[in-house]
Amino acid sequence: MATKRIAIAGAGLAGCAAAIAARAAGAEVVIYDSARTSKHKVCGEFLTPEIEPVLTSLGLWAEFEGLRPARMSRMRLIFGGRAAESRFETPAYGLSRLALDGLLKRAALASGAVHISERAPADCAILAHGRTQPSNGDRIFGFKAHFTGPVSDAVELYFFDKGYIGVNPVENGLTNVCGLASESLLRDVAFDPDRLTSRLNGRLSNLRRSMNWLTTGPLVYHRTADPSRFLTGDALQFVDPFTGTGMTIALWTGALAGRMAAANESPANFYGQAVQALDRQRAVCALLRRALAWTPASRIAPLIPPAWLYTLTRPKLESR
Repeated sequence: MATKRIAIAGAGLAGCAAAIAARAAGAEVVIYDSARTSKHKVCGEFLTPEIEPVLTSLGLWAEFEGLRPARMSRMRLIFGGRAAESRFETPAYGLSRLALDGLLKRAALASGAVHISERAPADCAILAHGRTQPSNGDRIFGFKAHFTGPVSDAVELYFFDKGYIGVNPVENGLTNVCGLASESLLRDVAFDPDRLTSRLNGRLSNLRRSMNWLTTGPLVYHRTADPSRFLTGDALQFVDPFTGTGMTIALWTGALAGRMAAANESPANFYGQAVQALDRQRAVCALLRRALAWTPASRIAPLIPPAWLYTLTRPKLESR
């Protein structure tokens, strides 16, 4: 029998995970991405414990630990002057996209996948190139920067009207500050994230920004499917960063697509399994997003215990 050949659009987390899984299943893989090297990206850079079985299935857990990700034992939610905290039963991790993307890309190439620095052709079987659809209304944008200074063992989420900002440690003693805000809110602060972070009750007063702010958007929340191809990562659906599962979902959907494409399984079967794993999380996040859009953040604070948010916004992933 002829060897299966799979073309993948995108060499980010989802695309490289798909390549590694497809190569392990015996397929030839070509990844199309114009970027030649990994770079910093707007991302919460927080990973819940579900990352361990996903990376283990790709044979990369030891390499991940070798990057010395930060470990977090607590979650804090801050709504104006009110704060609530809970401890994690299992530690969570903080690792930059630069480091994690680099790990996945090196592993994909080492597995025998070929990277072509060109725009992807239209007939790629797996799409892992993020979102391109425009959005309407009061659009949502993301921003992120790293800071130096004392680090915490907590992930902190600061909610305010029309946006929120997360603060958590990553590798090498850095702190990642990443947020989402509506276009109208950003316009009010002249599109200057430093003016937004001034709302964090002095949290960053002993930290110093070590890089320029990165921005991305507009962000699109709705789920997309293509009956003829496998859409993975953000190309499938964008998940609110406050869940801490965006990178894990990108890796899991990518690996699932790679295995199924190599086995000649249909995209319909892939979407069925993805929906089953992600639907509860998607519904809870949509509910909270609507609540934050229509209700002052301070009124929602008593209704969202950290442990509840952490539990209900995590996906039900199963390794195959």
